[in-house]
Amino acid sequence: MNVHAPTEDKIDDIKDRFYEELEHVFDKFPKYPMKILLGDFNAKVGREDIFKPTIGNESLHEISNDNGVRVVNFATSKNLTVKSTMFPHRNIHKFTWTSPDGKIHNQIDHILIYRRWHSSILDVRSFRAADCDTDHYLVVAKVRERLAVNKKTTHRVHMERFNLKKLNEVQGKEQYCVEISHRFAALENLDTEVDVNKTWETIRENIKMSAKESLGYYELKKHKPWFDEGCSKLLDQRKLAKLQWLQDPSKLNRDNMNIIRCRTSRDFRNKKREYLKDKIDQLAMNSKNKNIRDLYRGINDFKRGYQTSSNLLVVKDENGDMPADSHNILHMWRNYYSQLLNVHRVSNVRQTEIDTAVPLAQPKA
Repeated sequence: MNVHAPTEDKIDDIKDRFYEELEHVFDKFPKYPMKILLGDFNAKVGREDIFKPTIGNESLHEISNDNGVRVVNFATSKNLTVKSTMFPHRNIHKFTWTSPDGKIHNQIDHILIYRRWHSSILDVRSFRAADCDTDHYLVVAKVRERLAVNKKTTHRVHMERFNLKKLNEVQGKEQYCVEISHRFAALENLDTEVDVNKTWETIRENIKMSAKESLGYYELKKHKPWFDEGCSKLLDQRKLAKLQWLQDPSKLNRDNMNIIRCRTSRDFRNKKREYLKDKIDQLAMNSKNKNIRDLYRGINDFKRGYQTSSNLLVVKDENGDMPADSHNILHMWRNYYSQLLNVHRVSNVRQTEIDTAVPLAQPKA
């Protein structure tokens, strides 16, 4: 579970509401699976003796601030331990945040785990060289977990799809016709007494090979299609500038790093803007040419954006909450279909009409 807590200077009401909501969501988690709570708590956790059973003795700070006390109190009430302050490291590997001028360093990002799995986290430290283009450092935890393998689980195999769009082009259609005619010409000499299944396999393979040679396959969509080789070079330059500043934290190196960071962000925005403009122009062209399928496919891509893989867990109850327990999920589906299918219908026939109705005469044999 990932969190982003209010900063230290926020009023107590905002902090109280945050921890009330955090407790409300945390209590919905299943009881037995491993629970890890991590993120930007904006909390300085000190080395007070009273807190040592929960936080250890390796924090960067001596005294806890208000947010730090709140984190420790929450961890204690939920039987959690703060693992980010339990491992001995150099101070530069405990920093998780640095001020814009690079003079102030704090440890405000933390990782908490349920005490039952206390020994599952083997180490926690920060990596300054990770290029995330943020004032926070990357915090990495080494986790040991024993996973049970479900033998009934079937893995979906990615199926390559032929690029059938080329058949809409004159050149692509001609190339496919030539390729498949050559292959089927060779099939005329086949022995007619061969098993029909083998004959079908031969025909199918020739059709597939013809499509492969002339049409090719659809290319997998990139998550960021606008990210090209130029963007990759800019990232390398930004990473190199940051490494130079880490090795020699002089004002010259820091200014150079900031200049490259700004230039990289600006170029990325321009690349993305150009890509979106080209997509919109393509949609307009599809609309003009009455290419309805590609038009709606492109519109749906814009509407959906990034989609996670769908599964049974992506359901919400009437309050908009997502249950994490499979039993509760199945219970929700049962209630949903019970209400959907078992509709109470009110009859329009009055009871008096039933009582005064004349019975039908029995048919004569």
